[in-house]
Amino acid sequence: MITRWMTRLDARREDGMATVEYALVTVAAAAFAAVLIAIIKSPEVRSALGSLVSGALAGG
Repeated sequence: MITRWMTRLDARREDGMATVEYALVTVAAAAFAAVLIAIIKSPEVRSALGSLVSGALAGG
């Protein structure tokens, strides 16, 4: 009987773990996206990307 009670208690400790993990992954993904947006908006990166696209469209 004690073993069954301990098993139930252990199972209840992890009831909300999946939700917390999803929330952490979502926050991490949003932070990563914010960093990428900040990098892409910088003038140096915009210039480099513009040169890359221009070169690709020009065939060289």
